[in-house]
Formats: sequence, structure tokens, C-alpha cells
Amino acid sequence: MRDDDPLARRASVSSAVHHKGRRSGRAYETPVGGVRWQDGYAVALTYGPDRDWVKNVMAAGGCELEVRGKMVRVGRPEIVHDPDRDDMPPGVRQILRLIGVADFLHMTKI
Repeated sequence: MRDDDPLARRASVSSAVHHKGRRSGRAYETPVGGVRWQDGYAVALTYGPDRDWVKNVMAAGGCELEVRGKMVRVGRPEIVHDPDRDDMPPGVRQILRLIGVADFLHMTKI
């Protein structure tokens, strides 16, 4: 995919969330799938919003997101329930619908 292609910019990207434990302060890296969203990223919460990594990001108010090998600082995390999956590209939207995922973590690039 080319970076100047509008569809490529919206396509799902393999990413990793770099965050610290709320209690331990230990550094963690969690693989996620996300897409460009407005002025940041949307990450599908395939295992639900109650995962430790999501709680860590929410408590810290953000994290670093590794996207295509580059670190991006993101903040203002917000859990969004979207049964229409509007922020996802059509192919990803269909897969998420099949597996019942309708919760997303929206984060703004800072």
C-alpha cells in the first residue's frame, strides 16, 4: 500500500500499544489492530474494554502506539461503543461484525 493512497491511510494496520502497568509501573507492549481515525487512531477492542492494557491506557491518559515501525504519542483515550463500526474500513467492518466486536478505543495523536 502506498502512503499517499487515501484507502491505504484508512486500512487496518498492525500496531502495538506501549503502556505502563497502573500498579506495577512495568512497561508492556500489546499487539493491536488499528486504523487512522480523524486526528488519531481507532483500535478495535477484540477482547472487550475490560482488558488490563485498556485500563492502563485509560488511567495514564494515553500511551505510545507503534505504527509501521514508528512510535506515535497518543492521548485522550475514549472507549466508544459503535455497533455500526463506522470508523473501520469496509472489509474490517465485516470481520468485526462477524466476531461481534463493537467497542473501540479512540486516541488522538499528540
